[in-house]
Amino acid sequence: MEYFKKAPPQPAAVTQEIQDTVSQIIRDVEREGVDAVRRYSERFDGFAPAEFRLSEADIRTQLGTLDESVTRAIDFSIAQVKHFAEAQRRTLIDFEEETLPGVTIGQKQIPVQAVGSYIPGGRYPILASAVMTIGVPKVAGVERIVACAPIQRGTGRVNALQLYGMVHSGADEIYAIGGAQALAAMAFGLDGAPPLAAVDMIVGAGNAYVAEAKRQLFGVVGIDLLAGPTEICILADDSADPEFVAADLLAQAEHGTNSQSVLITTSRALAEAVTREIDCQLAALPTADAAGASWRDYGEILLVEDDEEMVRVSDQVASEHLEVQTRDPEWYLARLKNYGSLFLGRNATVAYGDKGIGTNHVLPTGRAARYTGGLWVGKFIKTVTWQRVSDAANHTVAPPFITMADTEGMVGHADSMRLRVR
Repeated sequence: MEYFKKAPPQPAAVTQEIQDTVSQIIRDVEREGVDAVRRYSERFDGFAPAEFRLSEADIRTQLGTLDESVTRAIDFSIAQVKHFAEAQRRTLIDFEEETLPGVTIGQKQIPVQAVGSYIPGGRYPILASAVMTIGVPKVAGVERIVACAPIQRGTGRVNALQLYGMVHSGADEIYAIGGAQALAAMAFGLDGAPPLAAVDMIVGAGNAYVAEAKRQLFGVVGIDLLAGPTEICILADDSADPEFVAADLLAQAEHGTNSQSVLITTSRALAEAVTREIDCQLAALPTADAAGASWRDYGEILLVEDDEEMVRVSDQVASEHLEVQTRDPEWYLARLKNYGSLFLGRNATVAYGDKGIGTNHVLPTGRAARYTGGLWVGKFIKTVTWQRVSDAANHTVAPPFITMADTEGMVGHADSMRLRVR
């Protein structure tokens, strides 16, 4: 393997200052409730209303201003993501089996009861965020979904198009709260009129403060995953179109100045052509301030010998998004192991996945794809087990387990089983 372009060493994503700030916010919200949320909302967003929950009247007023062509696009995204989630849900089944005469063991799928969805603001108001983190738990059968989103500074309002996505994806309660204080509010609940009852699980993307809040709140509530800045890796041979490859690398780079874009290729000529194409496209790209800095500081191009080495290096990178632009993408589908979501062939751009082609865009970053997949309908469902034992079956299962318990010195365990074979 050879580096055609290598990124410089990167600073730690989460600083001590971020950890300390988030810890303070969480402690304050747990102790003081809505007063702390109001204080931090005023400090960070210049927004401290009497009531953070959006009323039906507020929602109707904002949604009445929207461009129908955009709402139709959001509806399309909601339909695709829910359709795929429904297909996933059908793979999760209840069953029972008699494993021994008189011993029946089974599993049952139970949805989480209450989920908090964080809808980020930031550089761009990502319209598909609500679809991924509200629509999918709705398909899972979650009874109550709370959505929190920051206001747009200077407006005192949540982004109206994001609000449309929250409402039409199925949010039951919507709050104008941003940042770490929003996650703490959902985790601990807030007194108010009406009160915000605590949720069981928090999902959604956000900045470094939001990600750190999820890390610190894990255990108090469940979380989806700890997602950092977005990543893309493209595997390409000499059949790839440099214009497509460059465009897809820059599309992810425009998310922010710390997004990671990687090209792994067997073709030096392609590496050279993509480099030229990136410079050309950046010159005309309105988001070049972010995309250009991201490519300069975090972009890499790796040259490898052959397809087998391309697979090995890709699995080491374990990227959040992985595109395959080669002669035989199916060959890679059969062999690749570490990625958040896979995009096969020149037409399957990561941008489709970001906006709602069906698969979820909340995905593992920072090489976490080595041990986890992304958000999916099953994340909102607890697969629990149960067992039933007949009187006669006691005489089959108790003796070996009594022997084990006596050997361990766990007399109480042994006695509870002896009772059943008297």
